[in-house]
Amino acid sequence: MKRVLLTGASGCIGHYIADTLIAQCDCELFLFVRDRQKLNLDLERRSGIHVLEGDLREIHRFKDVLETIDCAILAAAAWGGSRETFDINVTKTCMLMHLLNPEVCEQVIYFSTASLLDRDGEILRAAAHMGTDYIRSKYDCLNQLHRLPMSDRLTVVFPTIVLGGDENKPYSHVSAGLPQAMKWLNLARFISIRGSFHFIHAQDIAEVVNYLIGHPPTERRHYILGTDPYTLDRAISELCRYFGKRIYVRIPLNAWLTDLLVELLSRLGVLQMAAWDRFCLEYRDFTYTQAITGKAFDCPVHCETLSDALKERGLGPHSQTHSQKKVPSAPEPDPKD
Repeated sequence: MKRVLLTGASGCIGHYIADTLIAQCDCELFLFVRDRQKLNLDLERRSGIHVLEGDLREIHRFKDVLETIDCAILAAAAWGGSRETFDINVTKTCMLMHLLNPEVCEQVIYFSTASLLDRDGEILRAAAHMGTDYIRSKYDCLNQLHRLPMSDRLTVVFPTIVLGGDENKPYSHVSAGLPQAMKWLNLARFISIRGSFHFIHAQDIAEVVNYLIGHPPTERRHYILGTDPYTLDRAISELCRYFGKRIYVRIPLNAWLTDLLVELLSRLGVLQMAAWDRFCLEYRDFTYTQAITGKAFDCPVHCETLSDALKERGLGPHSQTHSQKKVPSAPEPDPKD
């Protein structure tokens, strides 16, 4: 029986992975969390589930356990605070890799972010000097991990925009803000703006991870996780159909008008734009030729469209949960998970 370690188990993605592995994977599972009270999982569902309570900054305390791990899933991350972000996302993550036993551990699944990549899946150099603390720490960590002795066991997943969360699991940052974002739909439906993106539901990420544990890659070790690409216009059209709102006319908002609007809002103090925000605004097309979902591995796909995601979130007239029960307000996502 494989011994699997999951860090960041109390976060949105972590909850979905843990829940899936408990239900589907015949493994001994070690859930690494800072606060076990944040785990909303059925830990008694089967035997072989262990909780390791601690901080990644003290990862050396768990050296004896780490030396016995067959597969490590590194999903924990810090989001804000420069010193803490780089310490956890880079230094301690690399230390964890060093503590694994190369004679035992057959695979390390590391969670990066698709924001680091260009359309062809190559690293964006702009991330190194323009990125937020989180983006730059992910850039630095990826470079260092590939230099470690166990880099040949490394499988890197690059999620695109992550959706997910419910009354039993923490919401992702995007899903938590969906109810507020929908309030702008009445205005957005009259605007046409260039831009494109992918998204992936946390349950679909969990299905891929479960597959990779049972089928460690031998050649390709990088996977960009995302549904078919959406343009912003397509997304707005689909949302309007979902909520029953008509689109009469769309005013093209070209790059010049967009820059003018951003500059005006910035001067008025309504909008704050960091260097990475401006880069993303100019880059616009965050789509990838190699993006995949669980379909690539014959895994079930939970959410293929934005309509699926809204229905699952409990929003709108088509939601099954919407008419049955009140959807609870989203808790704040944990900055370290």
